Amino acid sequence: MKRKLTALFLAAVAMTAFESEACTNILVSKGATKDGSTMITYTADSHQLYGCLYFHPAAKYPAGTMMPVYEWDTGKYLGEIAQVPETYSTVGNMNEHQLIITESTFGGRGLGDSTGIIDYGTLIYTTLQRAKTAREAIRVMSDLVNTYGYCSSGESFSIADPNEVWHMELIGKGVKMVNGNNVNKGAVWVALRVPEGYIGMHANQARITTFPLNDPENCLYSPDVISFAKESGFYKGPDKNFNFADAYAPLDFGSLRACEARVWSAFNRVTKGEMEKYLDYAMGYDASKRMPLFVKPAEKLSVKEVAWLMRDHFEDTPMDMRNDIGAGGHNLPYRWRPMHFSVDGQEYLNERAIATQQTGFWMLGQARNWLPDAVGGILWFGVDDSGTSCLTPIYTSSTRVPECFREGNGHMTEYSPTSAFWLFNRVANFAYLRYDLISKDIIKVIDELDTRNETEIPAVDAAAMLLYEQNPQLAIDFLTNFSVSTAQNMFERWQQLDQYLLVKYMDGNVKKEKESKFLDNGNGRNIPASPNYPGYNQEWQKAVAGSTGDKLKVVKTKNLPE
Repeated sequence: MKRKLTALFLAAVAMTAFESEACTNILVSKGATKDGSTMITYTADSHQLYGCLYFHPAAKYPAGTMMPVYEWDTGKYLGEIAQVPETYSTVGNMNEHQLIITESTFGGRGLGDSTGIIDYGTLIYTTLQRAKTAREAIRVMSDLVNTYGYCSSGESFSIADPNEVWHMELIGKGVKMVNGNNVNKGAVWVALRVPEGYIGMHANQARITTFPLNDPENCLYSPDVISFAKESGFYKGPDKNFNFADAYAPLDFGSLRACEARVWSAFNRVTKGEMEKYLDYAMGYDASKRMPLFVKPAEKLSVKEVAWLMRDHFEDTPMDMRNDIGAGGHNLPYRWRPMHFSVDGQEYLNERAIATQQTGFWMLGQARNWLPDAVGGILWFGVDDSGTSCLTPIYTSSTRVPECFREGNGHMTEYSPTSAFWLFNRVANFAYLRYDLISKDIIKVIDELDTRNETEIPAVDAAAMLLYEQNPQLAIDFLTNFSVSTAQNMFERWQQLDQYLLVKYMDGNVKKEKESKFLDNGNGRNIPASPNYPGYNQEWQKAVAGSTGDKLKVVKTKNLPE
C-alpha cells in the first residue's frame, strides 16, 4: 500500500498526546498459554512514579467507615467514599483471589468529571479490594464511577481471573451542572472477553471498535454507551454499527505511531510476521486498514516469552531505533523526551517502544485455575525499564512484601541503597551510555534468574500444596517467605551485577575476561591485562567525520624538522 505521507500533518495536533504516553498491557487468555494460566502484563510508565510494590492486607470495617481517596498520579486528596464491611488482600495489581487489573490511558475527548472523586488508580486498587472475579470487577468499577463520579480521562483496563480475561474501555461523560449537581456523573464503557486461544493488547489508544449488542457471555457495556455518543454529537448511525474508539477516542497520527505501533510490534512477533500488512497503519501513514483487537499467536506462550514481549524496542522493524544517528555511537534503542522535535519548521518524532526508560514498575500477573487461590496467583514483579530489569515471583497470598520493594523505602527525590528501584536505575542508566556492550551482560543475568525461577516454581507449588492440605495458613507463610527471600536474593544478585559492570566498563574500556574472571597482566600484582578499546560504531564515526570537516583529519604535516 502506498504510504500516505500527508497524514503527517496530524503530528502537530497529536503533540500533546505524545507527552502523556504511558503504560502498555498484554492480555493473554488461558487457551493461548502453554500451561493454561491467564496472564496480564503492565508497564506503569511515568517520569514521576516511584517503583514499589503496593500491599493492602485484608480487613474488616465497622458500618459508617469512610475511605479517603487520593489521586494516584498526583497524590491530591479528592474526597471520601463509603468503605465496604470487608476487603480482600492485594499485592500490587493482584488480589488474594487471583484477580488482576491494570490499565493504559487513552485520554479521548476530554470528558473527565471535575466534580468526581474516583480516579483511574483508585478505581483499580479499590476494585481489587472488593471483587473476586473479572465479571464482578467490571460491575464494581461501573458502580464506583456512577456513585462517586469519574475524574480521570479515558482508560483501557485489563481484567483477568483464573478463567477469563477482559478488555474494558471506559470514559467519563464530562460535566453538565443542573441545580448544583452534575447530571452527567458516571462513565460510559464497553468490555470484551478475550477469546480463548487469543491475546489482546492496548497501549494508550482505545482499541474496541464495533461490538455485539446481545452477547453477555462475551460483551458487557453501559446502557448509555451509544445514546450518550449520539447526544454528544460523536456518532450518527444505527446502533449495530457503533464504534467505541471512533466515537470517544478518534485516531490521529500520534495515537497510531506512538501507541498502536507498540501493539503492532508485539502482535507481529507472536504471529510470526502476520501483521506486516498493517505496517502502514502502525507507522501512521494510513488508518484505513485497522489492526484486529485480538490475534491468535502462532504458538502458545510461556511466562518467559510473554515477559520478553515487554522488552521490545521495535528491533528489526522499520521503527528500530538502533539504526540511525539518534542511536549515538552504541546503538541505543531509546530516545529521551520530549517525543517530538522541530527542525527548520518541520516536525519530527522520536519512537515510543514498549520498553522505555521512564517505567516505575512492571509486572506480569499469572492466575492458575488448577490451584487454590492461595497457591495459584503469582505477581511477577519488577521495577524500572523492562528492557534492563528482571521479574521476580511474588505469590499473591503473601502477607508482607520484600524490603527492596517496600513503599517508603526511598522515593523519587530520595535515594535508598536498599531500594530495588534505585539499584535497577543505577544499572540501566549506566547501560544507556554504551548499550550495545553493556546490555548483553544484563541480559545474561536476566536469563540466569529466569532459568532459576522456571526450575523452582513447580517445586515451590508442590511443597505449598502439601502444606495447604494440612493447613492453608502454613502454605501462605511458606509462600510469603519464598517470595520475600527470592526477591531479596534477586536484589543481591543485581548488586553484584552493578559492581561487575563498573569494574568491567569503566573509563570507556572493556577489561578482558576468561572463565568469568578478569585477567591480570601476569605479574600477580592486581594490575589488569591491557583492556580492549571498542570505541564507537562505524555509523557514528562517519557522522563525526562528516560534521567536523577537515578538523579531525590526520594529514601530512608541512615543514617538519629533518
